[in-house]
Amino acid sequence: MAHTHPHTHNYSDRPHPEFVALDLGGEIGALILHTDAGLHGVEIEISPSGADERRAHKQVLERRAGGEPAFTAVYDGLAAGTYTLWLDGVARVRDVQITGGEIAELDWGRVVDRAAA
Repeated sequence: MAHTHPHTHNYSDRPHPEFVALDLGGEIGALILHTDAGLHGVEIEISPSGADERRAHKQVLERRAGGEPAFTAVYDGLAAGTYTLWLDGVARVRDVQITGGEIAELDWGRVVDRAAA
């Protein structure tokens, strides 16, 4: 007889030491969003500028950078252009530039105070 447990697992519960493979090249770029620990596990949405309804999301995960914890959301496969980042359904940063074949980085660690939002 199989024994089941009603476990609830959240993907963000564990650190993520594995490498991230990014879809890049041509007109396709990526964004690494750096946050502080307060956004760990939170889903942050992204949409092309002018298309607020076309949102996708990524969860802020704990990774390691130089042996230290780093909290990031990684968006890959983004068509070159500008984007809006959303937190809790509110546009927080607009006009994030993505260039094809490149990885953009944005440090949101001190930009967004979720408690004040």
